[in-house]
Amino acid sequence: MKASDVVSLRATRPVPLTRMGFGGAPLGNLYRRISDEDAQGALQAAWAAGIRYFDTAPQYGLGRSEQRFGTALQGWDRRALTLSTKIGRLLVDCAPHEVTPEAFVDVPQKRIVFDYSYDGVMRSHEASLQRLGVDAVDILLVHDVDTFSHGSAEAADARVRELFDDGGYRALTELRDAGVIRAIGAGVNEWQVCERLLGLGDFDCFLLAGRYTLLEQEALESFLPLCVQRDVAVILGGPYNSGILATGAVDGARYNYAPAPPEIMERVRRIEAVCAAHGVRLIEAALQFVMGHPAVRTVIPGAVNAAEVEANVGIFSRPLPAALWSDLKSASLLRGDAPVPEGH
Repeated sequence: MKASDVVSLRATRPVPLTRMGFGGAPLGNLYRRISDEDAQGALQAAWAAGIRYFDTAPQYGLGRSEQRFGTALQGWDRRALTLSTKIGRLLVDCAPHEVTPEAFVDVPQKRIVFDYSYDGVMRSHEASLQRLGVDAVDILLVHDVDTFSHGSAEAADARVRELFDDGGYRALTELRDAGVIRAIGAGVNEWQVCERLLGLGDFDCFLLAGRYTLLEQEALESFLPLCVQRDVAVILGGPYNSGILATGAVDGARYNYAPAPPEIMERVRRIEAVCAAHGVRLIEAALQFVMGHPAVRTVIPGAVNAAEVEANVGIFSRPLPAALWSDLKSASLLRGDAPVPEGH
């Protein structure tokens, strides 16, 4: 399997995706400032490697990631790539003390207003087109209707109700039915809300960040089998669980956007030891493992410069021994029912 191999989003909506995509969160200055030169270098390296699926969001640097994508898009054949962005956060001009950077640094003077209504979806979509400098995006994703983002299950549930009761879902389906966009879905940090959304509407895909990795496989219980059954694509974000599956259990390692707790550090050390016994780096196992599940169409690791993109592409295609996966399962470090890559 190569990063540039192409698959379809789903049988009923043949939107092409390369098996590796490009995740745009780091280009919004996630945790640290990224220079414009490095950002453009990362995007151009992805294009040169044959990657043709690119994902971003208004949240990522309060528009900075979308703007950086827009710069790169000026030199690309728009028809040759698939582009996704998200709705749910409107970016509003504000006073300096009102800026809401979330996890991003060196951001424009904007504050986030959550809005999943009909008007909110349409306004967010139009603003994204302007920042991206394009006439259309291919996939529009509902962003962060989850407990992680809103602080409680009740608050997340209120956002889901807003999406359906205040017309946001209707706006998405109208855009899809009119051919303005090609597919709709959600981009979230929890598989449970994806499963709920599947019961409420006709979604084509879910961008699931960090919830199906070498460290976490609870999504195997019901959500991933349901996606296979319903022909719904999973776009896998956060394959490194915010970093620790790339860096290993080093001082300062991050897990789920925060410093990794001791029990996660210990589990990662054990996984690293099994990988080392097979001559495999942890980052290689982490990136390739997720592609073993038939629901996962593409994985979108982040990168902050050309070298990281090139490294991800190389990691993705290197053959790994089948015994690695069986040994991880024998050590109870990987679920026994987890599908693993074949001949990859």
